[in-house]
Amino acid sequence: MSQVIKRSDVKPENKWNLEDIYASQADWDRDYAAVKEKLKSVASYQGKLHDAAALKACFALEDNISEMTEKLYVYANMKHHEDTAEPAYQALSEKSKKLSVETGEATSFITPEILSLSDEQLAALVADPSLSFYKRTLQETIREKAHVLSKQEEALLAQVGNIAQAPSTIFGMLNNADMKFPKVKNENGEEIELTHGRYIQFLESKNRDVRKAAFEAMYATYSKQKNTIGATLNANITKNVFYAHARKYPSVLEMSLFGDNISPEVYTNLIDTIHESLPLLHRYFKLRKKLLKVDELHMYDLFAPLVDEFKMDITYDEAKAKVAESLKPLGQNYLNILQEGFDKGWIDIYENEGKRSGAYSWGAYGTHPYVLLNHKDNLNSMFTLAHEMGHAIHSYLSDSTQEYRYAQYTIFLAEVASTLNEALLMHNLLGNTTDPKEKMYLLTYYADQFRTTVFRQTMFAEFEKITHEKAEQGESLTPQELSAIYYELNKKYHGEDMVVDKDIEMEWARIPHFYNSFYVYKYATGFSAATSFAKQIIDEGQPAVDRYLGFLKSGGSDYSIEILKRAGVDMSSPEPIKQAMSVFKELIEQMEQLAGA
Repeated sequence: MSQVIKRSDVKPENKWNLEDIYASQADWDRDYAAVKEKLKSVASYQGKLHDAAALKACFALEDNISEMTEKLYVYANMKHHEDTAEPAYQALSEKSKKLSVETGEATSFITPEILSLSDEQLAALVADPSLSFYKRTLQETIREKAHVLSKQEEALLAQVGNIAQAPSTIFGMLNNADMKFPKVKNENGEEIELTHGRYIQFLESKNRDVRKAAFEAMYATYSKQKNTIGATLNANITKNVFYAHARKYPSVLEMSLFGDNISPEVYTNLIDTIHESLPLLHRYFKLRKKLLKVDELHMYDLFAPLVDEFKMDITYDEAKAKVAESLKPLGQNYLNILQEGFDKGWIDIYENEGKRSGAYSWGAYGTHPYVLLNHKDNLNSMFTLAHEMGHAIHSYLSDSTQEYRYAQYTIFLAEVASTLNEALLMHNLLGNTTDPKEKMYLLTYYADQFRTTVFRQTMFAEFEKITHEKAEQGESLTPQELSAIYYELNKKYHGEDMVVDKDIEMEWARIPHFYNSFYVYKYATGFSAATSFAKQIIDEGQPAVDRYLGFLKSGGSDYSIEILKRAGVDMSSPEPIKQAMSVFKELIEQMEQLAGA
């Protein structure tokens, strides 16, 4: 499609069918009124949650309101995403957001009231047979009790909340609004202003001078702001240390992992195992140096194309067929659900005027999931389709198996199902190509996913660990110290065959994820878990498939680490990461063979 069409001109077969959630606006309005009515009765349970019968009724009402509110919210926002300029759905989206806040406020007394009960009262509730369905909720609430403070202290911490957001807000304004980058000459000698969005495009240039100029311009700009950004990152780390102390956690790391009930060993295992695997990454860089035919490999050469742009034109119908073929190892039931998604209005396929950018999978409990795409006829869009349908089928199986309260899976698990689909798609593509150029293009694409998702995110995770530990020991973190830590990590991760340019020491200053502390490791663990599953499915067949489908059906019915363990991926051990690394090794070996290395 050469020009972007209006929403009204999109063919029905290319749209998702949101009528499966609400057939009409009148139906939405009726549910909205029902939730407003139900919210009035929630307060009647306040002060009575020591009694098992009252607690059970309160939980049931909370689930009912929450499920209806989610449905209203999802529908309103997905209608808004079809055409963000459409005023009627802008208004509906705002209305649903306000309702969501009201629901949160109305039910906010439940957890604190349960936590105010004595240990004896809590133990009695957990043991009560009439509350067996809510046992996990109660046990989880009790687990949190050690870190919940008195009413007055909690009120004080709530007031500190707005101040606590300051480091992230200030960094966001500086990074996105105030930071101005110089102009860089592109391949045609035209002066183009450097921006965050254009930076990677410059680094992907075939012209080395263009890559170098963009790289140096980017970090020279950050270097001028190093004192300010150093202060914002320091303030963020100080804030984290404050909360860890206030809530009686041994460290910021343990506080950050507590919600998912992940032990610090999972985090340190990841770092240690990746350290052991660094020679593989260094081997990849050596190969990259050879393929680029350069005397020295620099940091600005990491995104340079290794093969002349290999054009893969893949229509949406071809992408669907290829994804379905690739996912055959997951069995007929999985393929049936996939086909239902393709045929029954789950997917909004192409770009239209005002449509939300990017891609996602979303939906409400009780209806099938949906996928928003902005499909282009290329390799990346085919992988996006596989990825988002992985999320969708995870939600479908989880919702079909679990009650509402336990259906939602954690972020720790979320990327596993989507990345596994990508791994199986890549396995299929590599197995079915005889064109050496196409094969090298695919291998490079996959190897760079390992480099950016596993190695790079682990390096970020290690930087966070070191900086927080230094702060916890009372050491100062000047911009010079932050740069020194970051530069040493880059040298360690990139190895002897890479010239680790001094400019890279400022990269810490441009990573927004450092303001969402101890989060990035989940990208590396999720990718490793998915790669491990894919390897088991390819090597073992049906027993591994059965375990994997069990994982997809588990939702949030247990702790993430336990759900994965039952399915054959034990993230508390180094094994899944080692399995992922063995796949990375195979990729490099195939690339070396093609390159005659």
